[in-house]
Amino acid sequence: MLAGPTAVGKTALSIKLAQAYDSVILSADSRQFYKELNIGTAKPHRQQLQEVQHFFINTKNIGDLYGAGHFEKDAIGMLKTLFEKHHVVFMVGGSGLYIDAVLNGVDDFEEVPISVRAAINQEYEVKGLEWLQKSVEEIDPEYYRTVDPKNPQRLIRSLELMRHTGRTYSSFLDKGNVQREFKAVKILLNRSRPELYKRINERVDEMMAEGLLAEAKQFFSQKNTNALKTVGYKELYEHLEGKYDLSTAIEKIKQHTRNYAKRQLTWFKNRDLFTELEASDFETIKAFIDEQLKDD
Repeated sequence: MLAGPTAVGKTALSIKLAQAYDSVILSADSRQFYKELNIGTAKPHRQQLQEVQHFFINTKNIGDLYGAGHFEKDAIGMLKTLFEKHHVVFMVGGSGLYIDAVLNGVDDFEEVPISVRAAINQEYEVKGLEWLQKSVEEIDPEYYRTVDPKNPQRLIRSLELMRHTGRTYSSFLDKGNVQREFKAVKILLNRSRPELYKRINERVDEMMAEGLLAEAKQFFSQKNTNALKTVGYKELYEHLEGKYDLSTAIEKIKQHTRNYAKRQLTWFKNRDLFTELEASDFETIKAFIDEQLKDD
């Protein structure tokens, strides 16, 4: 398992490692599923996809609902097949909930009627993020202490479940011990903060040069789908709506991406037993993997 923040260098490293072990890559990036989104999701380029076989890239349309529970079921099934041919399989990504679902299972949530979700979304559109934050904090302070308060999708999800079931969201967060048929070698890739932030800023500039604005414009009518409520697209839609000029939007993308990377690192450091390694040190990472495989 190669986890890490955006722009840390997961793609290039994972391809090099997969080639070294004659292996394949299972993507755990919740935005790279979508066929239509290429630039803003930092998907591997066509040549990279040809160098090593990848799974769970370009498998969904942006209107599809595809959560961590769906991914767990599909990924576990895929891993069973892949382990028949490969001794090592690399799961690579920065989407913590999706990675956690494969490693530890998903929470046993009830299905919520569409009408409940629609009603809360409508309230959110009218009353805003602060109302959403206060609603969740009042009902379930335990969950509110752990959730990203600036992520409306997570807040809406918890509020809709609470309204439908009468139970707090945190009461569902008890998966117990999930047994997997594979050994997970958990690596958290990192770089020095200045270097990581420099890479993020440069990546945003590269995305803009590659045509991110045109990609965002193409799906403006679908901007309220979950797939497009993400850093890079959100800021450009706000620019297109006249909230600020393009240069300001670009700076906001950089800032919000840096903030997101920081949250990713915090999540992985607090959530599970990952060994933190320098993303640029291929030899050390490979030696660590070899050592872990000795007991396998």
